[in-house]
Amino acid sequence: MMVFGEKYFEAINNILEKIHTTQARNIEKSAKLMATAIHDGNLVHVFGSAHSAIPVMEVFPRYGSFIASKGSFHPLLNPRLLWSTVIGAGGVKDLLWIERVEGYIENFLDEQDMKSGDVLLVFSHGGLNAAPVESAMYANKHGLSVVAVTSMENQKVSEPTHSSGKKLSDVADIVIDNCAPSEDAVVKMDGLSEKICPSTTIAIITILQLLMAQVAGELLKMGEKLDVFVSPNIAEIPLSHNKEIFAKYSHILAQHARRK
Repeated sequence: MMVFGEKYFEAINNILEKIHTTQARNIEKSAKLMATAIHDGNLVHVFGSAHSAIPVMEVFPRYGSFIASKGSFHPLLNPRLLWSTVIGAGGVKDLLWIERVEGYIENFLDEQDMKSGDVLLVFSHGGLNAAPVESAMYANKHGLSVVAVTSMENQKVSEPTHSSGKKLSDVADIVIDNCAPSEDAVVKMDGLSEKICPSTTIAIITILQLLMAQVAGELLKMGEKLDVFVSPNIAEIPLSHNKEIFAKYSHILAQHARRK
């Protein structure tokens, strides 16, 4: 019997149920905002650093993800805000320092062609570091709507660390609570004073895919034709299909860049 693993399974199920029962309204509201932006030929930029970059990689191109005729989700991945090793150059220590440095993220976002009418979806469990807070502030300054996925428990118990005195939840137009505890880990084991096994990765991926499904439904109701990035394991889909998706995605970005 999987006695110890059951503790994690139970904790995760409780978090997912809480997301389902308490965050449905904000997820639906966010999805309508994003679908309208995409339908109008705008982009939904998705940003996160450290482990919160995982949903950014999940949003597109991922099997089952999609683009519309004129708009799309747009992942914002900065390699300096990821880790490629544990220690040394590109390690976790560097990452944790960079994501707290004020002023850094503006240089990155200046190159992302973010325009008024777009939406920024930003993931950050803590919601305190400069990278997520300043990404939301940058979006506000440039006329974007901001949807934040963060731990409201952490927002309530933690003091702001940014010089503006703002937390991510203070800057966002819509906040989706990831419903995870501020410490993230959820399993208490006899013989350990600290909890183990983080919860937020499953929580935020679930929230992302809830948004993706809801956005797709809203776009289809608007009459959009969605082009889906498909697994090559589906025999009836030709190998050229995903190459065409990449070409269409490049066209969407080019069209967006030409907009004033």
